[in-house]
Amino acid sequence: LHSVLIPENQRRSLDELRDRLDLSSGDSKAKQSAYWIMLVLSAVIAISGVIGDSTATVIGAMIVAPLSIPILGVALGVTTGRRSVIVRSTVLLIAGVLLVVTLGFLFAQLLPNPSNVLTNSQVAGRTSPKLMDLTAALATGVVAAVAMTRRDVSDVLPGVAVAISLVPPLGGVGVCLGSDSPGLAVGALILFGSNVVALILTAMTVFTLAGYPGESPAPAGQKHRRTYTLLAAALIAVAVPMSVNSLNTLWAHQISDATRAWLGTGGQVQDVTLQSSTATITVLGPAVLPPTDDLQRSVDSLVPWHPRVVVVHV
Repeated sequence: LHSVLIPENQRRSLDELRDRLDLSSGDSKAKQSAYWIMLVLSAVIAISGVIGDSTATVIGAMIVAPLSIPILGVALGVTTGRRSVIVRSTVLLIAGVLLVVTLGFLFAQLLPNPSNVLTNSQVAGRTSPKLMDLTAALATGVVAAVAMTRRDVSDVLPGVAVAISLVPPLGGVGVCLGSDSPGLAVGALILFGSNVVALILTAMTVFTLAGYPGESPAPAGQKHRRTYTLLAAALIAVAVPMSVNSLNTLWAHQISDATRAWLGTGGQVQDVTLQSSTATITVLGPAVLPPTDDLQRSVDSLVPWHPRVVVVHV
């Protein structure tokens, strides 16, 4: 597995990897200035794309965003037992998160009608993360770690930046907070947190398989068992709400099918949203609809907590 995943003739040394991921090594001033310049600019691009509902703009922000560097730095520090690398990378990560969220919050203050932004596809797509988002993040983390470890695949890193969304969800957090929607902000923060945890865990696994712990003079075994436990707990913590969102999507599809059966041939189901204890169903139909009690009973048979059905009739 080691020879296939990371051939020895393409494997970067620990010093090379640390030089790429530890912004305090080597020419630290140049590295950190580049990091902050690119982070600020990528945040502005991402927030503009989120507010303007522009997918192309958001993708551009993903490509130039450098936030994965301190995340992979944390993984390298844990794997090799270098506490200083962990601390420095964590501080950079937290500071970057606060910066992007603050910029998103400030941009939201300039919006004439924040409710319009909260309904666009860029916000909606990042405030209700699902379990498949976590699966994609885990796979992307492996790709990112392999690209950092192997000299011959570093050209895939822009694709990795696009695949694992870091700055756009944070921009969404700030925009939602600035638009007085903390619930949506929590959803975007869960997406970001799941991507961070997945990236750290998978990178730690790849770095370990690559043999970097054996090159480090610092002991990385038992001392970091607590770190592995905390990361696993964090992964479970973000997986729970993402699983609930996935189930909500499944139930929403089932409610939509039940509504079509309830309407018969005289109407159409336009939208179904399932949030907390309410299922809101938008239907396009004739002036007189069938009794809603029949639809309520159908929904009760599908969803375990029996949400209250609200029909928006057009």
